[in-house]
Amino acid sequence: MTRYLEIGQIVNTFGIKGMVKINPFTDDIKRFDKLKTIYIESKKIKKEYEIEEIKYHKNMVLMKLKGINTLEEAEQLRQSYLLVDREKEEPLEEGIYYIVDLLGLPVYTDEGVLLGKVDDIFNTGSNDIYVVKNELGKQILLPGIPDVLKKVDLEEKRITVHLIPGLM
Repeated sequence: MTRYLEIGQIVNTFGIKGMVKINPFTDDIKRFDKLKTIYIESKKIKKEYEIEEIKYHKNMVLMKLKGINTLEEAEQLRQSYLLVDREKEEPLEEGIYYIVDLLGLPVYTDEGVLLGKVDDIFNTGSNDIYVVKNELGKQILLPGIPDVLKKVDLEEKRITVHLIPGLM
């Protein structure tokens, strides 16, 4: 499993005192309130920063980092990714998974037919959509709803789905 989890990307600066604007990669934007430190990865280099302040603006996170005090310093962090150490995270509720843990898992029907592997997962607002790609590159879009998504087994490294009429 991946040790560090991406939770957002710095997309811009905010103000003149070194604050950065973050596009969050999480369902729960308020999770940023619980963070004391964050890793920022830029050009494959990870550096830990202490968080001084968190604000929210139009579904974006505004963050002030210790040691980043000017617009120019904040500008250097643009397009960088925010990471957290998985070991320091609270356990997820049952049935909730990190996307990074699902990518690449084989997807089988409840009849044992291999459909392909999870290539991407995106959220439509009402539910997640699993993009499953077979070895020929053909994509199948599966809604992440209980009627379809029957079992996610991270230990066995497989997902079992039920194909309801109209999906294929």
